[in-house]
Amino acid sequence: MPEFEYIARTMTGEQVIGVTTAASQRDAINNLSGRQLFPITVKAQKVKGAAFSFGGGINSQVMGTFYNQLSSLIRGGVPLLRSIAILREQTSSSKLKEVLEDVNRRIEDGESLGDAFSRHPSVFSDIGINMTKAGGEGGFLDDALSRVGKFTEEQADLKSRTIGALAYPVMLGAIGTIVITVLLVFFVPMFGQMFEMLRAKGGMPWATEALLTFSGWLRSYFFYMVAVLVGVVVGMRVYFGTAEGKRTMDVIKFKVPLFGSINKNLAVARFCRVLGTLLANGVPIVKSLQISSQSAGNIVLSEAILGATENIKSGESLAPPLVKSGHFPKTVTEMIAVAEESNSLDTVLVDIAENLEKRTSQRLDLAVKMIEPMMLLTMAGIILFVVVALLLPIMNMSRAL
Repeated sequence: MPEFEYIARTMTGEQVIGVTTAASQRDAINNLSGRQLFPITVKAQKVKGAAFSFGGGINSQVMGTFYNQLSSLIRGGVPLLRSIAILREQTSSSKLKEVLEDVNRRIEDGESLGDAFSRHPSVFSDIGINMTKAGGEGGFLDDALSRVGKFTEEQADLKSRTIGALAYPVMLGAIGTIVITVLLVFFVPMFGQMFEMLRAKGGMPWATEALLTFSGWLRSYFFYMVAVLVGVVVGMRVYFGTAEGKRTMDVIKFKVPLFGSINKNLAVARFCRVLGTLLANGVPIVKSLQISSQSAGNIVLSEAILGATENIKSGESLAPPLVKSGHFPKTVTEMIAVAEESNSLDTVLVDIAENLEKRTSQRLDLAVKMIEPMMLLTMAGIILFVVVALLLPIMNMSRAL
């Protein structure tokens, strides 16, 4: 039976992190509720060799196409099992073919499509699983799959544009680092003996002295530094793979300079789009909030949304607890408050998501464009310092002669 990592809160508000065993994600949530715990996130553990894991993830564009095609087949009246069989035969991805074969088998055994998807968390995203479950329960499965497909393709497009824009700065940084390291480790020490006379007389410029000292230190401890760096990277990967580490990473994502607000706005936009879609299709607001909280893709934001859910259960409005959390832009909470009064929350939330995504995409493009000149100036400054530090003693010796 699969195991699920969870982050939950007790009746007193204390956070609890742990692992529970259940037949499905829904059963795991029910188990936690029975223990008087309020789930924040519940995710299947990635166990090597487990029956529901078929290696790594699949390209987002492939998954977006799959969701859209499945939506079209269901909307056209093709039975669910037949639709999945058709897509399994057509897909060029061997991983997706294996996953769909397992999904088909589970549906034949009586599981819902959403529960079958939840068996493969490395392939189907949280938003895909939760929207599929909501669509199956609410009778709008084709619309839910269509929206997931559109969302997945938009996210894939945003990711590809970001990677494409960052390719040049990353390449520039890598080449610059290699060049500077070669200069300091192999080239600068060649001038050490030449400057010994100046060093003995105390006439060595401070910049040259600092450069030679750092170069010697780098040559002596270079391999130790590489070993420490590798150890830090491995340690961080292990830590951030845990439930506590994932929460810490989500906090960092919101606070990192330049990109923190971009990450926050994108998470808020995902939440607003999913919540608006669920409400438009008649899903009750409490259940819609529980589903959309997991689709935000950030544990910190999920906690704030689930806190707002408790307010809704008490008969209060949605906007005040979102304002109190401090994670939602003021314009968003103001629009939500007005929409609640005018009973147009579903349409307003989708409009908020579209506006946020548009503005954030523009800010992301601008931020990436700013990185290039900043890196160029940084690399040029370092190389200029190295050159000047090496030329100063030569110029001093020329004056002395």
